[in-house]
Amino acid sequence: METLKGLKRSNYCGTLRIEDADREVVLMGWIQKSRNLGGLIFADIRDTSGLCQIVFDINDNKELFEKAENLGSEYVVAVKGIIKERQAKNPNMATGDIEVIVSELRILNESETPPIYVKDDDDVSEGLRLKYRYLDLRKPQMQRNMKMRHKVCQIVRNFLSDENFLEIETPILGKPTPEGARDYLVPSRVNPGKFYGLPQSPQLFKQLLMVSGMDRYFQIAKCFRDEDLRADRQPEFTQIDCEMSFVEMEDVMEVMERLIQKVFKETINVDVTLPLPRLTYKEAMDRFGSDKPDLRFGFELKDLTEIAANCGFSVFEGAVAAGGSVRAINLNGYESQFTRKNITELENVAKLYGAKGLAWMKFTSEGISSPIAKFMTQEVIDRITAKMDAKEGDLLLFVADKHSIVFNALGHVRLEAAKKLNVIDENEFNFLYVTEFPMFEYDEEAGRYVAMHHPFTSPRDEDFDKFETEPQTMRAKAYDMVLNGVELGGRSIIIYETKVQSTMFKVLGFTEEDAYEQFGFLLDAFKYGTPPHGGLAFGLDRVMMLILNQESIRDVIAFPKNQNAICPLTNAPGEADQKALDELKITIKNK
Repeated sequence: METLKGLKRSNYCGTLRIEDADREVVLMGWIQKSRNLGGLIFADIRDTSGLCQIVFDINDNKELFEKAENLGSEYVVAVKGIIKERQAKNPNMATGDIEVIVSELRILNESETPPIYVKDDDDVSEGLRLKYRYLDLRKPQMQRNMKMRHKVCQIVRNFLSDENFLEIETPILGKPTPEGARDYLVPSRVNPGKFYGLPQSPQLFKQLLMVSGMDRYFQIAKCFRDEDLRADRQPEFTQIDCEMSFVEMEDVMEVMERLIQKVFKETINVDVTLPLPRLTYKEAMDRFGSDKPDLRFGFELKDLTEIAANCGFSVFEGAVAAGGSVRAINLNGYESQFTRKNITELENVAKLYGAKGLAWMKFTSEGISSPIAKFMTQEVIDRITAKMDAKEGDLLLFVADKHSIVFNALGHVRLEAAKKLNVIDENEFNFLYVTEFPMFEYDEEAGRYVAMHHPFTSPRDEDFDKFETEPQTMRAKAYDMVLNGVELGGRSIIIYETKVQSTMFKVLGFTEEDAYEQFGFLLDAFKYGTPPHGGLAFGLDRVMMLILNQESIRDVIAFPKNQNAICPLTNAPGEADQKALDELKITIKNK
């Protein structure tokens, strides 16, 4: 192999244009492909900026030509040569008007035949892409994704710095917390039997920074949650984490929506109109069956509980009698596009999210077609028709169950139907805030209330007196920013008084001793003059996924885990050395 020996790159491959003709350049990169046409060898050299064609002519330099005959895919090279206008131009290449006639070639490293092609749309499995991620990252699309991620981080840092935020790092090794998702635990060698918890967020430390008088903080923070994975989740992920002192909800929301406005304008030239629309949690659930609704299409939910209570159909009546509800959506004008088979496919979606079934009613030119209509009087059908604003060509879909299942199942049926009908405009960006989340959810398995967001969320002022009498009715000073059915980020105004925080812990089932064992340092800090504060944390990976129109956050993370929380590249997690386990005084059971 050869070395650079003082050779300096003059240009990136993808930046050369016809205006550069007759200049001498030095290019460095990887050989994309090479074509030997007898007396001429054409090769494409690639770097992070793109491709450029290079040419070796046997008549110019036979020795150089013979050297070039050995070039293979993904060989690392440096070349010197003169830029010339191409006779056969390639309009599909940014550099397609020119080529470089090579006068010097250095083969810096060879390559075996790659197990995956270094090109976009190679139709290779995700497993192979992740196993050979260093090759996958060479692809133009992945190069663009990483560059855009860098750009977004720059925009964020510049914007928040201009808004008087300080970038401050918080600890990675912290204290395990009992609330929220499961922690990743790190055993301490010097403190046997004790563990650090990797941060699910910088929540506690950013609150302490507000106590410290830092006024405005931000961090592009690595976070960790030991939870089941899906397209928009990873065991380790990145937050744009922000906190502000002496603020109320609207103050935080106003700054954060301006940040997102700037990000989307300067990256993909999308104009975000401010202020963002607001929906309460109740309205979002009632209309869309989701607290992160996609507003790019209709098919809104309608409550038929009152009608269903005495409708003659036992399934509906039973659900209402059990304290549940009956709701429906109207696929306006799309009745003819749904066969029994298609409806069954939607029913399977409903069942996936807990529903026992999916009832339907078609309004055809020949009248109403429905397996449930025979149980109902004409008066009931007329009331349903009026409530749903149904007419010829419409299809109604019903779910009857307890409220949470109805919302979840019908909300996902709504989305699936829209996808099947191809009515979602991929070029539309509908932002909104969802506010007034419930403070608590009841965990039936644990037999107690749990915080819907986290145990440091402040209730709305008018709900303070309901802590011990009606916690289930309390609303939080919480807010999520949503884009096209995806939560971009969220947070809340934070409890900043010891008494209120202690009451919150009590409702959550903490004894006074438990609360001080877990969070005594925070409760003590609140005694020394804590300002009102709150913030918002964006999921950077989700933001990038939407900006780049990717289906998974794995395509915007350099080295992600798969859906089993495994890194196919390094085979992490792996088994620990027995010596290390002995030092940590850890015994593996049922190994």
